[in-house]
Amino acid sequence: MRILYVEDDQEVLSYISNGLKQEGHNLDTADNGKDGLFLATTENYDVIIVDRMLPELDGLTIIRTLRGTDNHTPVLILSALGEVDDRVKGLRSGGDDYLVKPFAFAELLARIEVLAKRNGPQGTPQDTRLSAQDLEVDLLSRKVKRSGRAIELQSREFRLLEYLLKHKGQVVTRTMLLENVWDYHFDPQTNVIDVHISRLRGKVDKDFDVSLIKTIRGAGYIIEDTP
Repeated sequence: MRILYVEDDQEVLSYISNGLKQEGHNLDTADNGKDGLFLATTENYDVIIVDRMLPELDGLTIIRTLRGTDNHTPVLILSALGEVDDRVKGLRSGGDDYLVKPFAFAELLARIEVLAKRNGPQGTPQDTRLSAQDLEVDLLSRKVKRSGRAIELQSREFRLLEYLLKHKGQVVTRTMLLENVWDYHFDPQTNVIDVHISRLRGKVDKDFDVSLIKTIRGAGYIIEDTP
């Protein structure tokens, strides 16, 4: 994957850059908004990561300029500004995702992967069936089966399972679930995720020898395709 990362904090830039390169990504960097915008408009990237506060041109100006030139490369905003109004402003400026500093590198990787998949080849038919081991989900009929046995899910439970399956083999964080299943761009400080995960497990994993939905302590949840 080819990524552009625009960040003026040299320590953060070095840490994230090294991590992304170790993951096998092809990375270009810039430490100011002017150079970042130049690269973003003259090169092709799968994902662009921009810090919000940058010298010369701020991150939101970069995004608005890109969108104004019909450049729809997915952009992930990194910022220490984490209030709801800050997130909303970033997303309304054309950002595709917003991650508040400090953050876990694993979550940054997961969000990059999600954005890259969203930007896949246009016109490619979307798979309407998802599966993991003996679990099958039909997105069109909204039917769920495990080992051939029908499982009835409520709407939110279905969305939760769908999201976990679409990121099969990846750790899905609580923040990702809040933003993509509940459409919250803030933490409501409730146990809503725990409650729904518990209910989903009660339907998907109960009475089966293998539990599909696993908790990764301190990180999130994962569904793996192998026992």
